[in-house]
Amino acid sequence: FDNADVLYLITPDRFANGDPSNDEVPGMQEKPDRNNKDGRHGGDIAGIRRHLDYIADLGFTAVWLNPVLENDQPRYSYHGYSTTDFYRVDPRFGTNEDYRALADEARRKGIKLIMDMIVNHCGSEHWWMDDPPMPDWINTWPRYTGTNHLKTLVQDPHAAESDRRRFFDGWFVPTMPDLNQRNPHLATYLIQNSIWWTEYLGLGGIRMDTYPYPDPHFMSEWTRRMMEEFPELNIVGEEWHEWPAIVAYWQRGKQNPDGYVSYLPSLMDFPLQAALRRALTHPEGWSSGWRELYDVLALDFLYADPDNLVVFPDNHDMSRIFTQLGEDFDLWKTAMVWTLTTRGIPQLYYGTEILLTNPPEGDHGRIRSDYPGGWPGDTVNAFTGEGLTPRQLEARAFLQKLLKWRRSATAVHRGKLVHFAPENGVYVYFRYDDSQKLMVVLNKNDQPFTLPLDRFRELIGGHTAARDVLQGGEVRLGAGLELAPRQPRILELE
Repeated sequence: FDNADVLYLITPDRFANGDPSNDEVPGMQEKPDRNNKDGRHGGDIAGIRRHLDYIADLGFTAVWLNPVLENDQPRYSYHGYSTTDFYRVDPRFGTNEDYRALADEARRKGIKLIMDMIVNHCGSEHWWMDDPPMPDWINTWPRYTGTNHLKTLVQDPHAAESDRRRFFDGWFVPTMPDLNQRNPHLATYLIQNSIWWTEYLGLGGIRMDTYPYPDPHFMSEWTRRMMEEFPELNIVGEEWHEWPAIVAYWQRGKQNPDGYVSYLPSLMDFPLQAALRRALTHPEGWSSGWRELYDVLALDFLYADPDNLVVFPDNHDMSRIFTQLGEDFDLWKTAMVWTLTTRGIPQLYYGTEILLTNPPEGDHGRIRSDYPGGWPGDTVNAFTGEGLTPRQLEARAFLQKLLKWRRSATAVHRGKLVHFAPENGVYVYFRYDDSQKLMVVLNKNDQPFTLPLDRFRELIGGHTAARDVLQGGEVRLGAGLELAPRQPRILELE
């Protein structure tokens, strides 16, 4: 996957139940229970495959699935991050052959498959816990010790060694035993497993979970081996931190003061995600509002390749963007325009297109809610539009139009980005290449506003008119640009 793509993130158990016969599998511990927000609801690979046309018609070109490998845990197994067999698809999702058939059919429809992998830990019900291949296969402690989650320790020149050991060797949670990648046999196993799945499925990319937690030297070797085997593959790592200096450390080409060498092409841009939320919800001020987004983007000099970062308004581990924005539809539209026109590779979570929400406490089981229409008997069917509210239909049409336009917007794919310091509640930036120039205007004002254009002449140049991508029609680029209250605009200069 690359900058021309837009990723659609799916939690398979909560998207669509295409094969009810595998909801309950003899011998598997957890049974289905749709009434339990933390239980298994029956979504599967067959359900995703059945709705590939819906995904393609929206305008997405890649799907990232939360893990589908076996998670034979007694409870809370639906999310897929507690692997109990690294070579087997969980039978409640389907079979290995079903997974490959999904990848093949998606590819025929112009959709790449991105696999969610985990090498930091396994599930507590993995047979390794009863019969470890070697005594040091798992990082063990005299009593349960969880990681301290202190990402700054990785580069901290003053860090205590005991704190560093707890970060790398502590368990993520009690049901996720920490794997010891310093064991060369385990390291080889994990690398070979990743290579096998990539080849077996013909993957369009990998998303690596909990990227900074495993042994860092192993992660360097893992990415080196993967890129050596698949030079065109894109791999995005999860480093959840709001400071670009922490995220940038892991990207390929970064010259780190400690000499650490990484071969990881991409990372999830958590700093920009947090800045976008603050920019849209904080009032405009000297250092708040749009300034918060502008300042974080200005730190791109810290990255070796900022254009290859994955940008997103939300994901499966945080409140949905419509909830984060107080269910404000105008702000949601602005967030969509920003995500799909800024630098980087956009990712959206399933249900964003129909304004799915969650209770404010951010419970994961509620965030990863069932997609309406994915189960027989659902009173609302988002796949067909039946039962959606007028606002939901408007949101889906808005996003679909934006996604389909983006497919041929070369300036967004590979073009340069120049942004102007926000003023008067308006943030303006340009994307341009040799064949296209775009002016993106994000307006938070509650009243109509006339934007003077003189300060943008260095980019507008000799252009006197533009096409309005969202509203249609021609716009004259005279002394000022009329802006409707709280509405984003994309102008293609002519």
